Amino acid sequence: MTNLRLRWPMLCALALSIVVTSCKESSDNAPTEEAANLSVDYEKYTLDNGLEVILHEDKSDPVVSVAIQYSVGSNREKTGRTGFAHLFEHMLFQESENVPQDQFFKNIQDVGGTLNGFTQKDRTVYYEIVPNNALEKVLWMESDRMGFLINTVTEAAFYNQQDVVQNEKRQRVDNNPYGHTSWVIDKNLYPEGHPYSWQVIGELVDLQSATVEDVKEFYDRFYGPNNATLVIAGDFDNAEAKAMVEKYFGEIKKRQDVPKMKPMPVTLSETKRLFHEDNFAKAPQLNMVWPTIEEYTPDAYALNFLAELFSQGKKAPLYKVLTEEKELSSRAFAFNRSTELAGAFRISVTANEGVDLDEVEAGINEAFARFEKDGITEKDVERIKSGLETDFYNGISSVLGKSFQLASYNVSKGDPGFIETDIENIKKVTKADVMRVYDTYIKGKNYVMTSFVPKGQLELIAENSTKAPVVEEVVKENVDVKVESANSEVVKTPSAFDRSVAPETGETPALKIPSSWTAELSNGMEVYGIEQNEIPTVNFSIVMEGGHLLDDKNKNGVANLMTDIMMEGTATKTPQELEEAIELLGASLRMYTTRESIVIQGNTLTRNFSKTMDLLEEILLSPRFDEAELGRIKTKTINDIKRSEANPNRVANNVYNKLLYGEDHIFSYPTSGTVASVEAITMEDLKGFYNTNFSPSISRFHIVGKIDKATVMNELKDLESKWEAKEVTIPEYAIVDNRDKASLYFVDIPDAKQSVINIGYIGMPRTDKDFYPAEVMNYKLGGSFSGNVNLILREEKGYTYGARTSFSGSKIPGTFTASSSVRTNTTGESVKIFKEQIEAYKNGISQEDLDFTKNALIKSNARRFETQGSLLGMLQERSAYDLPANYIESEEGIVKAMTLEEHKALANKYLDESRMAYLVVGDAATQYAQFKDMGFDEVKLLDTKGDEIKLDNVKM
Repeated sequence: MTNLRLRWPMLCALALSIVVTSCKESSDNAPTEEAANLSVDYEKYTLDNGLEVILHEDKSDPVVSVAIQYSVGSNREKTGRTGFAHLFEHMLFQESENVPQDQFFKNIQDVGGTLNGFTQKDRTVYYEIVPNNALEKVLWMESDRMGFLINTVTEAAFYNQQDVVQNEKRQRVDNNPYGHTSWVIDKNLYPEGHPYSWQVIGELVDLQSATVEDVKEFYDRFYGPNNATLVIAGDFDNAEAKAMVEKYFGEIKKRQDVPKMKPMPVTLSETKRLFHEDNFAKAPQLNMVWPTIEEYTPDAYALNFLAELFSQGKKAPLYKVLTEEKELSSRAFAFNRSTELAGAFRISVTANEGVDLDEVEAGINEAFARFEKDGITEKDVERIKSGLETDFYNGISSVLGKSFQLASYNVSKGDPGFIETDIENIKKVTKADVMRVYDTYIKGKNYVMTSFVPKGQLELIAENSTKAPVVEEVVKENVDVKVESANSEVVKTPSAFDRSVAPETGETPALKIPSSWTAELSNGMEVYGIEQNEIPTVNFSIVMEGGHLLDDKNKNGVANLMTDIMMEGTATKTPQELEEAIELLGASLRMYTTRESIVIQGNTLTRNFSKTMDLLEEILLSPRFDEAELGRIKTKTINDIKRSEANPNRVANNVYNKLLYGEDHIFSYPTSGTVASVEAITMEDLKGFYNTNFSPSISRFHIVGKIDKATVMNELKDLESKWEAKEVTIPEYAIVDNRDKASLYFVDIPDAKQSVINIGYIGMPRTDKDFYPAEVMNYKLGGSFSGNVNLILREEKGYTYGARTSFSGSKIPGTFTASSSVRTNTTGESVKIFKEQIEAYKNGISQEDLDFTKNALIKSNARRFETQGSLLGMLQERSAYDLPANYIESEEGIVKAMTLEEHKALANKYLDESRMAYLVVGDAATQYAQFKDMGFDEVKLLDTKGDEIKLDNVKM
């Protein structure tokens, strides 16, 4: 559990020095103000073709980010042709006239970079982060798909990406609990034809009926340079970058004018109440949504505050009524989402199992009445503002973050420096503004209400609701459609130079591991630190060994509950007081449990580090052990466990662990526990766990940020003197690795639109000398987008949104796992492809593939140390396995030295498809029978807990 406070969108950089007023806690607990100068330089100019270019130089690390934001999203589509913006985003990763098929990802990975793209309602973004020597190659590629792409859009390529996008929809929407909620809301909140009345992913029927000509028309209209912003941020030479931009983008012709869309806020003439029986839901969920106002308006800022004050935190009326008093829900929140054309204020409540949604609706109304009666204070408003400065710095901690926000402000407001106005607008919000927007948009106004209930539980829907016309896809037999392109040779668009020749990348930046320091406290706690002075914040963590390993199998889940109860107040602070104390510092503190540790993680401004550590010390040494909070935590945990039983991915993970580790190993039990085990846990169990297992002798402290060793060690003196060491025994479990056959296990999720596939067996620990070499070996099989399994299952077949393989491991042996979520009617063939590819990989790879692996892994080290978060992760890995400070240099040496023979030997040693467990979680009625004839040594049907069941118990 983490403290809750408003997370403003990442804030971008600007050329001016601006003053931000941040709140912090004074001795009398009243917020005080402190000024901070926040400034970053940028330059903006426009090419003759209308492309707007923004440059920001940052020499901190030898990396550069390129982001292109087009002013086109699903808002530019029309009824019957939805999903085009997102579909076209996918098409731009296929090929262009001078970048061959599937080479966008491979080219960027080959230089040590990463790339991706995303589509929203109002914009589409493409981005790359690469070592600084590869900037020209990125600009060559981005310009090629902006101006030299459309001749490559063939029927075959288009059909493939139609399948990929449909699979993305099935994975994210159709196969998830409450996945259709946004569709139902938007269809009823916005009138027919409104650009927000459909989903970004599009309607399945529209995706299936789209044509190449449709896409070409969409490209010609919206993908011109005059509808785009290009941002380059990082370590580059300004003059050279300008010359490259002119060379690669300057000759691209301006396309159709794209006028900026005007706001289209809506009103409702009546309240609409709808329901849906959800195939995957285990508990009812109620949503209430009111139309509001577009982004960057005074009311939009105030509505953001309203959502936070009404729903988030111990003091919020929604929490008080629904969670604390009526015990109707452990998951209730509100948010306002204002975008370019309109806005919506939404309350979402996932009720406890079996709760009638009429009771939830009544509870929401009671919370509103309390909000009106009690009002809010100035301190409440200032409490929300206090995180602004921390969030600003977190937003500009990477060159990619700067790129995104410079582009976003430029597209939205025509000014990359709008940050100054944005911050001022946030600072201006008053409690009167909050109450005013409540009266204007919420109180007594019409809304859309949705009741999503588990199948067969219609008695739980809110009264007077009508059935929502959700369209469920019917699973049919898979038919591979072979589409031949009419033209085998791409017609090249004229250019002033030969674009078919990729630019040279030059010398790769040398590996430069940041200097670090270590220490050990007298109570046994180890300390690891890196001083990084780019932004005035610190990120830190305490990692305590044990975690789920210390759980009693008969009362599984105690460790997980510990990390929740520890954040619910201290001996001197109520849960609400602790939460407010953290918020007033603009800090965040959270605790969580892993299979092998308990982690406390924090982020704060450097100047507030001392006070944040005081709070951490209270949490760690003086827990409150609040009985009322334990009851709520247990309810929430049990609800989460029940919901996970209908989530195919969670089911797959739990059953997979049970199959591989066996019932005698704690890893076969979920970290969260079971319903029965959590119900049985008492406060005495938690106190016993704390008294026995919380010790500095098994703990490591890590810190990264603008802070030196002396300051850190001084702040740790209290923990050193007050936290006494004790002997903690962490159990060791034998791992029985005796698999000798290929076993197919099938878990039935009736009517699933996708099948989740996990294939593998027990591997080796992270400490094994072969572990990292095996990771290197795996890279081309499935360790990247360009891995063989992804290229076949996604790019060639269109069966999935993504496929991967990986090795996991810690001090305890992990697994080798191949996994994917595939369209239901491709389940059998997908499993077969995985099996064949794993087997074929043992024959060895080409020198070209080995060179690609080496380039991707070695050159990517240039961007490995950019952010405080990445550095903290490096320290945690180093301390967990007692690695030397230069362990990354040693790993680089392993990559450089690997030969084709060593690669093949590793593959044959650690990949044996004939001994793996093949787990499929999907629709047994249509997919199970085929596996009887696929040559597996055994085929078994399991329930969602991993226990074998008889075939006659399943509807076939």
